[in-house]
Amino acid sequence: MKLLNFTIIKLTVCLVIGILIGYFVTIPLTITLCAISFLILLLTLIYFISKQKRHKTVWFGITSFLIMICIGVLTTCIHNEKLDKNNYTNIDTKNKLITFRIRTTLKSGLYNDKYIINILKIGDASVSGKALLNVSKDSLNTVLKVDAIYATSEGFKPIVSTINPYQFNYRSYLEKQYVFKQLYVNPSRLFRVSEKKHTIYGYADWVRETINTKLKANHFKPDVLAIINALILGQRQDLSKDIYDSYTDAGAVHILAVSGLHVALILLLLNFALRPLKRFKYGRQLTVIILVLLMWCFAIIAGLSASVTRAVTMFSIIAIGMHLKRPTNIYNTLAISIFVLLLFKPLFLFDVGFQLSYLAVIAIVAIQPRLVKLWKPKNFIIAKVWDYFTVGIAAQFGVAPISLYYFHQFPGLFFVANVIIIPFLGFILATGIFVIILALCNALPKFLADAFSFIISSMNDLMKWLSLQESFLFKDISFNGWQVIAAYIFAIAFVQLGIQKNYKWLKFTLISILLFQGVNLFNKYTNSTNSLTVFHKSRHTIIGEKTQNKLDVFSDLDSLNQFSNLKDYVIGNNIKVINGFKIPSYIQTKSHTILIVDSLGVYNVKKLKPHYIILTQSPKVNLKRLIDSIQPKQIIADGSNYKSYVTRWKATCLKQKIPFHYTGEKGFFSLALKK
Repeated sequence: MKLLNFTIIKLTVCLVIGILIGYFVTIPLTITLCAISFLILLLTLIYFISKQKRHKTVWFGITSFLIMICIGVLTTCIHNEKLDKNNYTNIDTKNKLITFRIRTTLKSGLYNDKYIINILKIGDASVSGKALLNVSKDSLNTVLKVDAIYATSEGFKPIVSTINPYQFNYRSYLEKQYVFKQLYVNPSRLFRVSEKKHTIYGYADWVRETINTKLKANHFKPDVLAIINALILGQRQDLSKDIYDSYTDAGAVHILAVSGLHVALILLLLNFALRPLKRFKYGRQLTVIILVLLMWCFAIIAGLSASVTRAVTMFSIIAIGMHLKRPTNIYNTLAISIFVLLLFKPLFLFDVGFQLSYLAVIAIVAIQPRLVKLWKPKNFIIAKVWDYFTVGIAAQFGVAPISLYYFHQFPGLFFVANVIIIPFLGFILATGIFVIILALCNALPKFLADAFSFIISSMNDLMKWLSLQESFLFKDISFNGWQVIAAYIFAIAFVQLGIQKNYKWLKFTLISILLFQGVNLFNKYTNSTNSLTVFHKSRHTIIGEKTQNKLDVFSDLDSLNQFSNLKDYVIGNNIKVINGFKIPSYIQTKSHTILIVDSLGVYNVKKLKPHYIILTQSPKVNLKRLIDSIQPKQIIADGSNYKSYVTRWKATCLKQKIPFHYTGEKGFFSLALKK
């Protein structure tokens, strides 16, 4: 591939490999530093030897790439905040006052307002690190301000990982942002220390709050205001679930994330406004500096998310090349922006927005120019529609596999949203920025505010209508990591075949198709296994017996709630048939007998020899006597039991030396069954 002839692309690939190694394999920092030092000495030696012999050697390139892989490992280690001895996770926090600063406001949950906080002190000791703050909602408490400093005597609690199979791993997601623990605090237990602004995040929040105050004074509806915040200010906390789901199902959720299109428009507007500067001496250099500074100011106001940081980094490089009259290659520009971002934020690599934005841009650059050449309509309007259509097709081709992996759905009408909205998005953004400026100056005319509100409301209505066309929305698609890799191998081979049209790429394309089919067959084989799973559901019991692609559910929930609670499991295992049943007194399989003891505490084991006992609905039983009479392999308690009962049962099992599994602590319990 010609792309690999670019050195920066090779180095970026090596950096990514190093970050992956550093994340998944624990390598001591000293070993990494020693490896880099040795490789640098080796590279220097190879350089002087090749210089004397006046010919290039392959070992110089190999050593350079190994150094870059080690740098990827090193940057991952350096950014791992747990390795810092001053990080709060390495300090005893029991019964000590915790002082912290509000860093970011998150979307509120059902019972708590959520924030990311910087830990400042544990007792009298200065510490570092981030945590998740949950403040219980009541009728009086207000939203905490970014940069405000508070103290509490409440202790840290672990962040719960997945408690049911195939669920979103919230703990892993937060750990990739270096957030390792959480606090649950009642507003009355929060003590305000200071509300002064201390960081750029606080000042950025003040700017956003000022803008919103001015917009609210002009009577914008909540949904319209939420879209303005998402489109221009990069804040999606206030988006209602209905609005967000409408954009997602319509295939236009990328519109709500500040990304390349938004930053490109800002670059064009700023470039136009600063054009007079170029007439002066050093005006071109001054223009570049002002452009880059203003774009990064916008990135800070927009919250420095992965997508906006990626876009601003890339367009900063483009702006520098454009004004200094340096030739730029889009692939080089993308590689440089990835390289710079991952050096400073290595775990951006695992951010969904980061992955989607880069894959979409790469696909558009690689595929769209070739698609648009397939048909060249003479009519200007049709030609523009065709341009936007090909952009949407190319972008979806790039992100489809990873979107299926994360979201398990494919919007069939994505091209409609892109053809209708994208052409006008530049106008909407420009108008929105103009509206904000006028609102800040207290000079926003009512007719303009009403017109802009009507445009946003119309866009919301269009997305809602598109999302309701359920026959074009393909949901609950099972797609795992191996299928993503196989799909991208096929995509690369197929695109290269379209470009070069030779036997080599035809062969690779056919092999990639066979590989993808092989992965599907392997998944079908692994999903054909049988298992029994005790799921965790607070105050309820859900037991699933999976037989190949069929699932029998024993539960005290109605069928609709059963499916909603098992949706991730059903998609992950590609379940085709679900049957609902009442909870029996026992489950008999070919390999195991499982006794179920409910609130009545009644059981009959004369004809049974149970291997496992499931306790549900807090039965009043003498567990010691039950264990002595049955001698089971393991005791399982689900989420329907009182915690006081669970604590007592756990102590009894410990004395009796019987394994005990509580789904509220250890998550779901799964048992393999014979076919």
